[in-house]
Parts: sequence; structure tokens; C-alpha cells
Amino acid sequence: MGNARTTGRRSVPGGALTGVGIAAFIDETVFHQLLHWHHFYDRSTPDMGLVSDGIFHAGGWFAVVAGLFLYADLRRRDALVRPGWWGGVCLGLGGFQLYDGTLQHKVLEIHQIRYGVDVAPYDWTWNVVAVLFLAAGATLLVKSRRMDRR
Repeated sequence: MGNARTTGRRSVPGGALTGVGIAAFIDETVFHQLLHWHHFYDRSTPDMGLVSDGIFHAGGWFAVVAGLFLYADLRRRDALVRPGWWGGVCLGLGGFQLYDGTLQHKVLEIHQIRYGVDVAPYDWTWNVVAVLFLAAGATLLVKSRRMDRR
């Protein structure tokens, strides 16, 4: 099965890419397309916002495909450690969401979660969910490392 100290660590990057892609897909589909709350880039025209959404959507799917290729390679080599993989997925989801909620929403101000309302409850919910995903990912990585030591 490979070097016990590195096997679980190899599962994390593919999971993280997949998690980033899933978070991007959910964000773009739910908040951009279905609810029409914002675009990826709202500091220009609505047409530019749609173009930015398309690029964002393609990037998210590229991350999912790349992550699943890594997953398939690990399975082929019988080197997949599932808690490491799922830990990576949770870290990718939470990391993307925290990055989006802090850097993109507040620091760069390229878009907000929603416009015309008090965004504080949305911001808190968005970022608390991100931290919960990060905590779940960290917990799964600890479990993965324990499995590596056996």
C-alpha cells in the first residue's frame, strides 16, 4: 500500500481540489443562477458579471475533474485513505468558503453574498459554516494519520 507515513497525505490534495470545485459549483449554481443574489464579479456591467460566472463555473468543474483524476489514480494504486480524502474535501469546501466570505466579500469587495439587505447574518452564517467544514476536515485528517500509523 505504500509508505505508511505518506499514503494518507496523498489522498488529501485530490479531496481538497474536489471540495473546492463542489463549493464553487454550489455557490455559482445556488447564489448566482437560482437566487440571482450576485455574480462572481459585480464591479462591472451585468454582462461582465455573467462572463465572470461562466469562467468561475468552468474553474470549479476543472477542480472537480482534476480531483477525481487524483482519486482514480489513488484507487488504481490501492493507496486511497478515505478519511484523508474526505478530510481534504471538507478542507477544500471550508477553505473556499472562508476565502470567499472574507477576502472576496470584505477585503476585495468584488461581490457580496446579497445586496439590499443587512449582510451581517449572511456573512456570519457563511463563515461559520466554513469553519465547521474546516473543523470536520481537520478531524478527518487526524483520523487518517492514526490509520497511517497502524
